[in-house]
Amino acid sequence: MNGTTQLTRDIEYLQLMCSSFPSIAAASTEIINLEAILNLPKGTEHFLADLHGADAAFKHVLKNASGNIRRKVTDIFQGRIRESKIRELCTLIYYPEQKIELIKASEGELDEWYQITIMRLVAVCRDVSSKYTRSKVRKSLPEEFAYIIEELLHERTDDNDKADYVSGIVNSIISTGRADDFIIAICHVIQRLAIDRLHILGDIYDRGSGAHIILDDLRKYHSWDIQWGNHDMLWMGACAGNNACICNVLRLSLRYANLATLEDGYGINLVPLATFAMETYKDDPCTEFIPKVLTGNEIDEKTKRLIAQMHKAISIIQFKKEAQIFKRRPEWQMEDRCLLDYIDYDRGVLKMDGKEYAMKSCLFPTIDPKDPCKLTEEENVLMEKLHHSFRVCEKLKKHCKMLLSHGCMYAIYNQNLLYHASIPLNADGSLKEVELFGGEKYKGKELMHNIGMMVRAAFESDTEKELRSFARDYFLYLWCGKNSPLFDKSKMATFERYFLTDTETYKEEKGYYFLLRDSEEVCDRILDAFGVKGKNRHIINGHVPVHASKGENPIKANGKLMVIDGGFSEAYHSTTGIAGYTLVYHSRGFELVQHEPFLNAEDAILRGTDIKSTTQLVEMTSHRMRVSDTDKGEELRMQINDLRQLLYCYRHGILMEMADYKLLHA
Repeated sequence: MNGTTQLTRDIEYLQLMCSSFPSIAAASTEIINLEAILNLPKGTEHFLADLHGADAAFKHVLKNASGNIRRKVTDIFQGRIRESKIRELCTLIYYPEQKIELIKASEGELDEWYQITIMRLVAVCRDVSSKYTRSKVRKSLPEEFAYIIEELLHERTDDNDKADYVSGIVNSIISTGRADDFIIAICHVIQRLAIDRLHILGDIYDRGSGAHIILDDLRKYHSWDIQWGNHDMLWMGACAGNNACICNVLRLSLRYANLATLEDGYGINLVPLATFAMETYKDDPCTEFIPKVLTGNEIDEKTKRLIAQMHKAISIIQFKKEAQIFKRRPEWQMEDRCLLDYIDYDRGVLKMDGKEYAMKSCLFPTIDPKDPCKLTEEENVLMEKLHHSFRVCEKLKKHCKMLLSHGCMYAIYNQNLLYHASIPLNADGSLKEVELFGGEKYKGKELMHNIGMMVRAAFESDTEKELRSFARDYFLYLWCGKNSPLFDKSKMATFERYFLTDTETYKEEKGYYFLLRDSEEVCDRILDAFGVKGKNRHIINGHVPVHASKGENPIKANGKLMVIDGGFSEAYHSTTGIAGYTLVYHSRGFELVQHEPFLNAEDAILRGTDIKSTTQLVEMTSHRMRVSDTDKGEELRMQINDLRQLLYCYRHGILMEMADYKLLHA
């Protein structure tokens, strides 16, 4: 591009800026404002992974900002008030509506409590808002109390000239009967300002019963993103109409007796499946399919028996539907996973890899040994009904739309590369090429980008028919394919765990990423491939629970990689020994927070208990990071540069200020 063309385009762009900054004064003011913002402390980022439907723990971690609020309250009031009062104040901030009712039932001098509490909450709010501009804080305030909160944040009782003014505001809040509403409002403001942005590294769904509740909460959250996980991909695939994904979603829900998400959350009609299962498997004990019941979800034996029947029924249909896709997509090289084809139904053995394996049971009333992967007429009718339930579910569509609009396969924020599970690698640690649609092969960043586009293609009505069909099938590959960045293992041994006695067949060999991720050189290679620069760059992901009880360290590759899946869901607690990791990245560096299991919100409210956490300082900076050190800072510097060009044009007559322009053309 020659200089004249570039100048013309620059002028055209600057002319567009004139409408927003119509004068030298307006452009100058904005430059001053943006340069001031560059010097504010960096906002706090909050990283969570593998929530797996644990909505109560998720809500609590959001409310307490992984202990960030407790640390701030302690810093402000330690030595000034008792530990019990600090704990009470924190609980009030987390659960203001419920805690106020308890206080009102036991507090004799309520007006005095209101006065003291409001001033303490203002002090906490002042602290968490200190790293933001007044404009940003103002946008976070509830409309009915915005003026009052703003006044209290910027006036102090230790200023003699303003002490009576501040006291007057607080007394008026109490005397007009608005103290409860005000306290609730300011507590929610503190929760919001404690975290500037939330990053979720995948797997909102499955195991626990509250995935839909988590997504409803996220819909109202001020700033968040998600890097899709393999369990999210199952539900997105089910929403897109992939029948194998629908079966997997149902199977996993039944495995953990988690029907609340399906029935209460999304209104999926399970009556046809229950009716079919009771009739088809009435004489089958379905021993291998007895559900794993999580705490608080206890069920009677009759219900457990029914769920086991439903569990087996949908599992058999799943194996059939998966096999149909594997045979339709031979390029995936997954036809060896069509295990129903390798059963000797007369002898009750499975022939695999040249060996015979005894089966726990061989009761398959819906399987024709001559064509094992063909659905019976009844199974086809059932599948049509289930398919319809998922496809017409408006709430599931809404949640999938949220996942699409807020997420993708990876993200880069402030020199941190985020993804759920892995980047496919070769044995030597080099990036592995993986084939997608039409024989095209990609690796690294291009692979993750094109998978993201493939996922979106499944939902877009104008996608070419053949591509859309492939994209819909591809959800299954992302769930269990050997080279899927969301799985990256030799196989998913679901069938083997249900039906084979030899536990050696259960082994799923991990991909090279998981074998090599402790290498700093390999992590640097991945970071280079994604264009992540800087001295303090990192990879952050989840997916594989960290066995903290066995001494596994979540910080790998000399600090280049942080794995923050410590088992958020109760289903993992016995394996990991903890209840998950969260990562906090504030202006002074990284803090990795290791949590113990969360009991329940009621216990936290009544007794002031919190999630017990251990904080590990991962990496602290020598100086307090500013907005200028972040991606946002780079954007602001570009805006400042554009504004300086606009000023130059105004001052040298290349462009006219709006007032002069209007006067000239009057």
